[in-house]
Amino acid sequence: MAVRQAGLGPVEIRPLRTLEEFQSTLPLQAAIWGFDDTDQVAPRLFGVFDRIGGSCLGAYLGGEIVGFSLAFAAFKPDGLRYWHSHMVGVSPSLHGQGVGYQIKLRQREEALATGLDLIEWTFDPLQARNAYFNIEKLGVDVRAYLPDFYGITSSDLHGSLPTDRLVAAWQLRSPRVVARLENQPHTSTESVARIEIPARITDVPHERAASLQARVRESFQAAFLSGFEVSRFQRTGTGGVYHLRAKR
Repeated sequence: MAVRQAGLGPVEIRPLRTLEEFQSTLPLQAAIWGFDDTDQVAPRLFGVFDRIGGSCLGAYLGGEIVGFSLAFAAFKPDGLRYWHSHMVGVSPSLHGQGVGYQIKLRQREEALATGLDLIEWTFDPLQARNAYFNIEKLGVDVRAYLPDFYGITSSDLHGSLPTDRLVAAWQLRSPRVVARLENQPHTSTESVARIEIPARITDVPHERAASLQARVRESFQAAFLSGFEVSRFQRTGTGGVYHLRAKR
């Protein structure tokens, strides 16, 4: 599938199938996350995930890979099948150009064609750009918080902080998701709690960042324990605000 992005030319999004294609993601992993060899996903695992019913996609511009996604087959305790989207990344030089959005749309198409209605992934609650993308652009549900889910990593993006994560549940056929993908306006501004974050946690000094993370963790855990869920994410001049409401 080739999608024309303004100013970029056509971006082709297609499945990754060969070991050479899997290996081509390694420079991107290093450029996007700053991972060293210990944290990169090995090319051979891409093949495993693809073989067992997952999804490996590459985004190509001018014949060169500029982004990719990796999802593997999973199931809930009740037997519900879904994909866990472990990685979606785009070359830093193309951030904000819509390539990641097109990868997610293609991932959704493939999941629906496979008979799946759910894709889940995790994201850093302290990265406002990702929060806006997931909640406002894609329409994910957010109802769970995982403290230090991956442990300390080699990535500069994580700033030696615990890798706390929110869980994004993308209900692929839900009215909320369809509305977001069709750019329909919000029908409700209901909000019973707010959690504020800076634009980029990596721009905050480490000691203050650790204190901020602890505050956000406590706030989310208390909110979810009280039966709240994230209803929307509002961008501000200094970062962003999670709005929460009673779970529906």
